[in-house]
Order: sequence, then C-alpha cells, then structure tokens
Amino acid sequence: MRHVAIVGSGPAGFYTAEALVKGGDVAVDILDRLPVPYGLIRFGVAPDHQSIKAVAKRYEKVALTPGVRFLGNVHLGADVSIEELLHYYDAVVLATGAPYDRRLGIPGDDLPGVIGSAAFVGWYNGHPDFADLAPPLDQRHAVIVGNGNVALDVARILSKTPGEFTGSDIVAHAFEALGNSRVQDITILGRRGPHQIAMTPKELGELGHLADAAPEVDDDDFPPAGTDAMLEPGQRKSVELLRGFAATEPDPAKPKRIRFDFFAKPLAIEGDGRAERIIVERTALGPDGQARGTGETYAIPASLVVSCIGYASPPIPGVPYDEGLGRYPNASGKIAERLYAVGWARRGPTGTIGTNRPDGFEVADIIAADIPPGSTRAGAAGLDRLLASRGCEPILFADWQKIEAAEVAAARLGFAREKLVRVPDLLKAGRP
Repeated sequence: MRHVAIVGSGPAGFYTAEALVKGGDVAVDILDRLPVPYGLIRFGVAPDHQSIKAVAKRYEKVALTPGVRFLGNVHLGADVSIEELLHYYDAVVLATGAPYDRRLGIPGDDLPGVIGSAAFVGWYNGHPDFADLAPPLDQRHAVIVGNGNVALDVARILSKTPGEFTGSDIVAHAFEALGNSRVQDITILGRRGPHQIAMTPKELGELGHLADAAPEVDDDDFPPAGTDAMLEPGQRKSVELLRGFAATEPDPAKPKRIRFDFFAKPLAIEGDGRAERIIVERTALGPDGQARGTGETYAIPASLVVSCIGYASPPIPGVPYDEGLGRYPNASGKIAERLYAVGWARRGPTGTIGTNRPDGFEVADIIAADIPPGSTRAGAAGLDRLLASRGCEPILFADWQKIEAAEVAAARLGFAREKLVRVPDLLKAGRP
C-alpha cells in the first residue's frame, strides 16, 4: 500500500485524494493547519453563492472513504516538516492554494484602509486569521483594484442590503458591519478595457439585480461593437452585459453606485494617516494589447481600497519557490522526488474550482507511475506518533462534523449557518 500525505484540504486536495483512492491500494492523509476542511469553499467562495459551496458534499464523501483521513489543526512547520512527511509517506502533495495577497506595489499601499482581497474576503467569510480585520466602512467612497470575479464579489458584498443576504452564511460580525456601512460609491479599477476583463457572465450579471445599487459603465470605454465577435462566447456575453449597463439610465431609487473605471492604472494611495484617495493614471492599449500610461492623472476619493490583483502560495522551508509567480516550480505537478503540487500551488491562482479536478487526477496518475505498489514507510502510524510526541491533537473528520452541526444549530433565522471564527471555539465544538 502507498502512503500519501496531502497538505491542504481545499478543492485541489480533495480532488487529488479522490483520484488516489480510486486507483486503489493507497492510504491518504489530508492535513490542514485550521480545524476545518474545504479551504476555498469555506473561506473564498462568496457567502451568497451557496450553490457553489454545495460541492463540499462531494468532498465529504471523499473524506468518509475508507483509507482517507482528515487531520485538521496540524501546522506545517510547527507540528511537522516537509522532510518528516517525506520520511513517513511515499509521496507528499502540496495543495496549499494561494492564500497570500499580492501587494499593489505603489506608494501608500500600506496605509490603514488598504486591504488585500484575501483578507477582506476572509473577513466576511469567517476565516480565523481575519476575524478582527474591521475594514473601514465609515465613509462614502471605496475603490476595488482588479477586473476579475473576486472584484465583483467584493463590490456585490459591499452593495447588498441586509435582506439580500438571506440564505447565505455570511458571518455575524461582517453582516452587522455591512448593515451599518456608509459606503455608497464603489469604483472598480482596471488597467485595460472591457475586452480584457476576467469576469464571467453569471457573476457580472448579478450586479444588475441589486436592490440598492446599480452598475455604471462609460460607453466611450468600449471598442466598436463589431469587434465583440472576435471574443470567445463567455467573454462576449460579459461584454454584452457591460454594454447593457452603459446603456441603462441611472435608477434614482438606487442610492449606491458601482462604477467601472477602465483604462485606469493606480499610481499611489494618499491620506493623512489613513487612505483617503487613490491617484490614477489614464492608460491606453498598445499594439501588443498591454496598457501604457498616457500621463493623464486624476484622484478618486477612497477611504477603503481593496486590492484584487492576485494571490501567492506560501514559501515552505525545504521546497523550491518561485517568488515571481508565487508558486512552487514543477513539471506537470512534480516538484522533486516524491514531492508534488496541485491546484493553485501548482498552476498559480488561475482557473475555477472545477479546474482542480483534472489537475488532481493527473498528479494522482503521476504518483502511481512514479511509486510502485507496496511500501515500507510508516505512513499514518508514524505521523500519529510524531504529533503525539509534540502535543498536537488533530481534529478528525468526525470532530469537524460536530463543528458543522454546532454551526448549523446556531444559525440566525434565514441563514445557512453561524460560522465559528475563533480557533479555540472551533476546537471546543469539535471536542465537546
């Protein structure tokens, strides 16, 4: 039997575990530093997108498969090292995702009020690392930097009325803060134009159905309508939606505005002790399709700036790391002998949740080809002894099921669950 350890319990980790056990004759341990599984599904997918979060039911089936274990509350580096995992297991798969925000890299990006999207999304999704974030929602103007779906999520969450969160699992502290928010004007900055966005039609279309907010697009930002035919179907649909927003008169009954500011490059963030404005340069597309500054600059008021420009995987001692790409260098998922990467740790922060499935199955096939059946390594038994010697008590999947039951039982009326956002509270619920 092969013994495989997977570091990270998000979609990439579970799809890889699913593929490995389908191959037979393997025991898989899925490790996570948090006491709860599902990674991006729990902490990244927007709380009002419950249909997407339902994929966790598939991962639950994997976790309950004989030969698969979930071990939460196990910290890579503090409780066990990569070298030790490689000692106990035939293969180690990094499925850590890309939880770190990329900095804007402009003057003032460290001012209070400037927040990365991983932190902001983690705040309203109940990630323990960001429970105390307290984003400034006390002023009128917010700016979101980026032209992808995460930027749309942030804009939508900032714009919704309390009633529009019904059925979601937004955490109580964020629900209360957003209910008291004074943010009315939201600007989404993009260096290039409508044809270059990375926004999908479903997420973009949601902005057109908000109770108190309306999207605005400048018609002058579009290339000639005939050029839309060159776009792939999904992109073409997104641009059609943007053209529809541009053609719609502002609704005076909706006090909030979501303004798309294309061809806009952030240069600096300014303010007296906190973010107050963002300085932007107008851009134009060059022959190569890249944005170039025109020299024209202007200021946009912004007491809150949320940067949605990408993520990076965490450096791990003993593992090669590409600083520029923010991931682990690999060849088709193989980093080094018996060490592999899947998902965003392998590819960088690109693709959808479903993209991780073929990725995980491919790496599972490589592991099967690299490592012959039969093993002399200790696997789970060795890891359990090591963790016990260090006073680490993992949260098992049965413990997680107790946590989940407690969260569902504590749900506010009309909401899916009430997430526990402190690690001690999660541990207590898992071991009542």
